[in-house]
Order: sequence, then structure tokens, then C-alpha cells
Amino acid sequence: MSDRPLSPHLQVYRWQITMVLSILHRITGVALAVGTLLLMWWLIAAAAGPEAFDLAQAFVGGWFGRLLLFGWTVALFYHLCNGVRHLLWDAGWGFEIPQVYASGWAVLVIAALLSVASWVAGYAALI
Repeated sequence: MSDRPLSPHLQVYRWQITMVLSILHRITGVALAVGTLLLMWWLIAAAAGPEAFDLAQAFVGGWFGRLLLFGWTVALFYHLCNGVRHLLWDAGWGFEIPQVYASGWAVLVIAALLSVASWVAGYAALI
């Protein structure tokens, strides 16, 4: 066995917003894929008949299902906003360190606002 040091890993680095946003982008991508399975279950249940749909609707309409849907909404808007940020980077904009930090915070704020606004609008439409 070699006495060479290990390459740096997460315990070595000081956490920065750029690092957190990169990790969150990957996590939300996975969450969107998993959330799509829930959506597919709901759609297949709708096609399978009233009993299957009632079961799926009871789960999705319950507190845990709504929590999952809200998390999926947050993941969707975060991934969308961060994807637009990456598109701007691909176009050559926003590479200065202050711009990177500002756009990172903007992604978080805009994703949160869009998530809450979509749920408020959804509940307002039900009333």
C-alpha cells in the first residue's frame, strides 16, 4: 500500500454556494426522475379504472403525497432556474466571482418564489 495522500474530498473543502448548488442540481435531477414515476403511477391508475385511481388519488392527495408534490415542484423550479444559469454560462456570461455568487443566490430565491407562487395559484384556483 502506498503512503501517498488521498485526493481531496468533501471533508477537505470548505463549503461554498457554488459547491452546494452543483450538488443540488444533481440531486434535483434525480428527484425529478423519481417524481416522474409518481406521476406515471397516477396516470396509469387513471387509465386502469376507478379503484386504482381512488388509491393513487388518496395517496397523492394525502399529506405525504402533497409533501412529495411540493418537493417535486421545488426541484422542478430549482433545476429549471439553475439550468438557465448554466445556459447563460454556456453563452459566456456571468463568470466573474461576484456574478457567480449573485446568480446562485438568485436561483435559490427565484426557485423558492416560483414554487410558492405555483402552489398559491393552485389553491386559489380551487377556491
